[in-house]
Amino acid sequence: MYTHKTILLLVILLVYNLHTNCLNEEHIFKHRIDDDVDVDVGEMDDEPWTLVKKSGNQFVVNDQPFYVNGFNTYWLMTFAVDASTRGKVTELFQQASGVGMTVCRTWAFNDGQWRALQKKPSVYDEDVFKALDFVVSEARRFKIRLILSLTNNWDSYGGKPQYVRWGNEAGLNLTNEDEFFTHPTLKNYYKAHVKTVLNRVNTITNTTYKDDPTVFAWELMNEARCPSDPSGDKLQEWIEEMAYYVKTIDPKHLVEIGLEGFYGPSTPNKIPYNPNTVCQQVGTDFIRNHQVLGIDFASVHIYADSWISPPITDAHITFTRSWMQSHIDDAEKYLNMPVIFTEFGVSAKDPGYNASFRDSMISTVYNTLLDSARRGGSGSGSLLWQVFPDGTEYMDDGYAIILSKSPSTSNLISRHSTRLTLFNSLCKWKCRWGCKKRHGLDESHYHDEL
Repeated sequence: MYTHKTILLLVILLVYNLHTNCLNEEHIFKHRIDDDVDVDVGEMDDEPWTLVKKSGNQFVVNDQPFYVNGFNTYWLMTFAVDASTRGKVTELFQQASGVGMTVCRTWAFNDGQWRALQKKPSVYDEDVFKALDFVVSEARRFKIRLILSLTNNWDSYGGKPQYVRWGNEAGLNLTNEDEFFTHPTLKNYYKAHVKTVLNRVNTITNTTYKDDPTVFAWELMNEARCPSDPSGDKLQEWIEEMAYYVKTIDPKHLVEIGLEGFYGPSTPNKIPYNPNTVCQQVGTDFIRNHQVLGIDFASVHIYADSWISPPITDAHITFTRSWMQSHIDDAEKYLNMPVIFTEFGVSAKDPGYNASFRDSMISTVYNTLLDSARRGGSGSGSLLWQVFPDGTEYMDDGYAIILSKSPSTSNLISRHSTRLTLFNSLCKWKCRWGCKKRHGLDESHYHDEL
């Protein structure tokens, strides 16, 4: 029979051994950060594929932090329709995964145009829907999550203008594209599309989209604007209605609006941060729009070259830092939600463009996000506009990055992915007696060394 002293000694020895193990594991973690060594993806592969969730102003997966390094490639569904181009979808996901990217934003719409998903309101091309099924299944295969956008503000791939055309074909006599946001018939067209996509059962995985963890989030609309109402009231009401509607069908997935981040009338003190005076007249209002119930995180775009001036200048870098920091601060102070810079890039068509400047711009975005992550801030990720596989140059709008032909940029992306993997894996390296992730990341010397 053990005496009290013997039991006490055993407890002390046990705690000592566990503490030593913890220090050893922390030393390994610190060593990995110092050397900037790639983390073996297999080490992070032991947990089930589960939904991304939000905890305060950060994303989590399996109760672990989830910072995003991702990209846009909007045309994946269209390429997947044709057997001759379908392989490019696989190639892209394989290459993106190879540099550690974990999220892709792409279109879950093509309204009334070539290879349309939705040929007319509530009339779908099953072959195109099967192509979207393929995109989702391939993303899952390469452990890439998808932000699926549900329509466009612009005419490309149909969007808002196509819904208005459909309304006029039905005899509505619409005179303004912004009636998309207010006319009951057009709102019902949109809701029907939302319902169809979210309830779609993937023909490859047999998983309903609204139950699939491959979906990171639903995006209400790419770059929503309502310039006919600079007050922002019409767009605000539409966001409120549609965010609620999406959540009634799918309360589990995250929802974001798809905004560019322009400040509006509700925050006159923030107007000077806009890149030009036009931005405050397009009916969007960053802080007000994101305070809507059902919106889980903020979206912002960064296009200094088209918003300020096409010629490349150092002012683009200065603006990018200021623009990002302003929105990160807003997400922390007013919104209590993560923010993702869901589009950013530099066009090779800009006067004075060179790959070195593009890398400087990308580094600015990445470093600003790392600064936020070190202190547990709201800056939760970014998505390059855009990443292409080889042989798709004919789709390039000037912003495309082909990883195999851009070694410096590819290395930059890979390095950022490695750093974010270390942030995301903090709790993986916890000591066995149950230490928890520090809530104030600025208190962690491991983060500081990043």
